[in-house]
Amino acid sequence: MKKYSCIIIEDEPLALERTRLFVEKIPFLVLEETFDNALMGLAYLKLHKVDLLFLDINMDELTGIELLESTKLDSQVIITTAYQEYALKGYELNITDYLLKPFSFERFLQAVTKALEQIQISETKGSLSQDYIFVKTENRLEKIMLHDIIFIEGMRDYRRIHTATKRIMTLQNFKELEAMIPSDLVCRVHKSYMVSLHKIDSIERSRIYIGKEIIPISDTYKSSFFDKIHKK
Repeated sequence: MKKYSCIIIEDEPLALERTRLFVEKIPFLVLEETFDNALMGLAYLKLHKVDLLFLDINMDELTGIELLESTKLDSQVIITTAYQEYALKGYELNITDYLLKPFSFERFLQAVTKALEQIQISETKGSLSQDYIFVKTENRLEKIMLHDIIFIEGMRDYRRIHTATKRIMTLQNFKELEAMIPSDLVCRVHKSYMVSLHKIDSIERSRIYIGKEIIPISDTYKSSFFDKIHKK
């Protein structure tokens, strides 16, 4: 099982200990360090890359929000705080989740799982080969070869991935799929569609023809789509 590194920045001893115990219950997390003030934590982050950061907000000298505003982090960030009013600001700073104290282990695990999904999306996007992805479908992860994708269709809460051999339904949204798939292979052409550039048979005005399928091109995505077509 692959392990993911994390640190805790928390100035309340009891809260820090509780978070530490929760981390130790999760087999794929490795706790590298804990800090009781944000300045020491920031100094550590300048020198070390970690996958996941558990961060309190109200701390002396430097708050959690000020830490996030002062540096660009590659880590997933889970805020742990007793104060609801910072939630919007936290999400503006692209945090992964926001845990209100006292939080249960179940809620903690939910946040960690969300962070892990984002880490894996980044890892897939950063893969040198970029020849496959894994998508969540029902209770499993299904491997899909990128060259097999024909188009992806939005269907209310679901996305249907049409491939050369099968159709896969997933709850993963278009934003997540766009993060996983290189846009020079499969790109967004409409709020409800992504298409494989290599599978297009023809384009007529604002319509894409792939076999018997006719896929609309919306004004929102028209310019970026035709830029990609002309670069091919």
